[in-house]
Amino acid sequence: MARSETQAGGYILLSARAKPGITCTIPGGLPSVSFGSKGIEATSAEQAVGPAITLSGSKTAYAGINPKTTKNNGGVEFTFLIAGIGPSDPDPVSVATGSVTVDKPIVTNWHAAPTDAVPGDGTDS
Repeated sequence: MARSETQAGGYILLSARAKPGITCTIPGGLPSVSFGSKGIEATSAEQAVGPAITLSGSKTAYAGINPKTTKNNGGVEFTFLIAGIGPSDPDPVSVATGSVTVDKPIVTNWHAAPTDAVPGDGTDS
């Protein structure tokens, strides 16, 4: 699931939960995120990888996506993204985002708390 957040200038909060009755572990690393058929991939917003997250019941993992890290007016409009648990996920899913402008997107690692998944603006300032 993805939802728009207004904090930190606006970003997409991606969430993952195990199916009912299933327990699984998500590595604390980077999810695989790309936009549209052009395959604009999000790059890492963090330097270090966190601990693995065990999902079961209502336990949820979160990753934050800043779709536009540039200051110009350019970019490409998309209404969905393709997300996988990690770069080798054999079964990524399409997730509706609403209309977003994408230009040099970044994504955080998976986190156990949504407040830890707030991406920066992608600049070093």
